[in-house]
Amino acid sequence: MKKLTYAEAGVDIDAGAETVEKIKGHVKSTLRPECMGDLGGFGGAFALNKDKYEEPVLISGTDGVGTKLRLAFLMDKHDSIGIDAVAMCVNDILVQGAEPLFFLDYLAVGKLNPDQAERVVAGIAEGCRQAGCALIGGETAEMPGFYPPGEYDVAGFSVGVVDRKNLITGETIAEGDVVLGLPSTGLHSNGFSLARKALLGDSEEMQKEALTTYEERLGSTLGEAMLVPTRIYVKALLKLMQEVRVKGLAHITGGGLTENVPRILPDGLDARIARDVYPVPEIFRLIAERGNVDEEEMYRAFNMGIGMVLVVSAEDAAKTVELLEKEGETVYTLGEITSGEGRVVYK
Repeated sequence: MKKLTYAEAGVDIDAGAETVEKIKGHVKSTLRPECMGDLGGFGGAFALNKDKYEEPVLISGTDGVGTKLRLAFLMDKHDSIGIDAVAMCVNDILVQGAEPLFFLDYLAVGKLNPDQAERVVAGIAEGCRQAGCALIGGETAEMPGFYPPGEYDVAGFSVGVVDRKNLITGETIAEGDVVLGLPSTGLHSNGFSLARKALLGDSEEMQKEALTTYEERLGSTLGEAMLVPTRIYVKALLKLMQEVRVKGLAHITGGGLTENVPRILPDGLDARIARDVYPVPEIFRLIAERGNVDEEEMYRAFNMGIGMVLVVSAEDAAKTVELLEKEGETVYTLGEITSGEGRVVYK
């Protein structure tokens, strides 16, 4: 009787070893001085510099990329999707004032393709460099028969640190505070089920054709516009926090401005936000038109051009804008905090 091997069952250990070798350089490029050990251990080691903090508080976050992955598969473009995986985690812990320290990824595939895996991890490493955090470990799981050929799922987990006295909770937000917004790069990693339904056909052939069609109003193909990676706001906002007391931060993900800003509002307060003070990227107008999606639904499903919201005191607003602009940011004054019921009120 022929002896069965792991490779014949669908798991290629040699491909796994090749993948590790391919990604080592990408991982090394993200390391911080606090990192200990090398890639290949059973866990990632990070020596926290406790002397930097009076009362260090660790903040953690985990997320995936969602159905944006479907576009990566259809376009066979895998070099930026890892940036999204990092961004969705580090932006979330940033809003509590935390500096991202390290990141771990989880890549699950049906059959491991070392070249494809390297492209995904290269994107993850790029996201880590943008965030200033270390890629200290991860897991590549080969699961034959679980994912179709060429497809995978990627998710991540990040840990950051903030001094307790600098923790951002939203508790000090008060009537009269100013609401500022930083622009998104487009869809980021949310609302893709609706975006795909509105913009792409039902068959895979129709979807591929739509994604490769050049859209004059976008200045690119539809696929290129939809795959632009999520912005990482870490470095500019960490620098700002050294100069200004930021009262609240909201990462605008699924639920849009409508659902995410109320998460940082104390009881009895509203955020009054103007929709006409910043440009809405054309990709959102295209979705609304071709999908016949009404405005309120658009603002609940998508970021609509604002990826991060800040709340600062009126006295600090001008300084905040000045400091962020020095870092190359575009800043929009969206509105103000008023008495209310814990909602976003559009004006």
